[in-house]
Amino acid sequence: MNQVTVGEAPVGQPPEDVRLWFDAAAKAAIPLADGTLATARHAADAYARHAKAENTRRAYRAGVRAWCAWCETHALPCLPASAGDIAAFLAAERGQGASVSTLTLRRAAIRYLHFIAGLPVPTAEARVAETMAGIQRHASAQGEMPTRKLAATFAILGQILTPIGDDLVGLRDRALLLTGFAGALRRSELAAIQIEHLETRDRGLHLTLPHSKGERTGKPVIVAIPYGTTALCPVRALRRWQAAAGITEGPLFRRIWQPPTRSKAPDAVRPAVVVGTEALDPGTVARIIKLRAQAAGFDPAILSGHSLKRGALTTGKDLGIHPSRLKQLGRHKTYAVLDAYLEFGDPFEGHPLSGLM
Repeated sequence: MNQVTVGEAPVGQPPEDVRLWFDAAAKAAIPLADGTLATARHAADAYARHAKAENTRRAYRAGVRAWCAWCETHALPCLPASAGDIAAFLAAERGQGASVSTLTLRRAAIRYLHFIAGLPVPTAEARVAETMAGIQRHASAQGEMPTRKLAATFAILGQILTPIGDDLVGLRDRALLLTGFAGALRRSELAAIQIEHLETRDRGLHLTLPHSKGERTGKPVIVAIPYGTTALCPVRALRRWQAAAGITEGPLFRRIWQPPTRSKAPDAVRPAVVVGTEALDPGTVARIIKLRAQAAGFDPAILSGHSLKRGALTTGKDLGIHPSRLKQLGRHKTYAVLDAYLEFGDPFEGHPLSGLM
């Protein structure tokens, strides 16, 4: 059966046509090989788009939607775009309260729109670059700093885990938090774990990540989840959850819900909770982290799906683990990316010039 392929870029067409085309192009399916040159070219384009992580493609779709909506409001062409119009768009978005990070994504989305359409990229022109630099400088002058989420270090993780009970939801959330910390996992990686990805070893588990943001070539990555010696052992927590939920294959972390009670009588017996078959989505993983942190007395606004990864790497740093091992644990290509995940404490502690002057 032939698969639908994405048509030519709607250059000069109304913004709504551009938006619909980009939505389809960003998630284009790989066409079935039929030996023709046309299909091979469509496949090459589709593979190139799959080089971007799903989260990145989702952010780009949101950015292109915002760009197309703005162009439609002002009767401007959105493909191709002029540098002046892009600069005005970024300024208008900033005026509506968009953060610098959001505008950076908006600019990248417009760049990617032109790239896959095979058009010259206007976002690198001086007019756009200077406007963006001015927005960043103005934001800094206004005291707007990038918000860094709290690192859920081992000590903080212990506090978050303390109030969690031994019901099914508690067992799932406990296993999720400990596994995410031990493997320095992102929320998307946690959500994607399948039973088939776990292999028992003498010292713990080998977790295979079919996709990892840090692995640009798309190769699977092996993450070690070691046995612990305390009640916070991630492997035992994971196996307890798996046994209690009766999960032998498929997604590891799943939705759990309480079916409605048929009777309205106060003493009516509530039906048993149900473990679903579908995996949690990354957004739900982040919400679980926030809700469990809030229950332990932490401000949920300062924790996110990245808090477990940041906490694992920061804990390793505090233990004096060599940065090369931390980079390996975090699956980062550069030390600069690793630094962004570390939470540094007292700046005087271990100062390179301490005691010299």
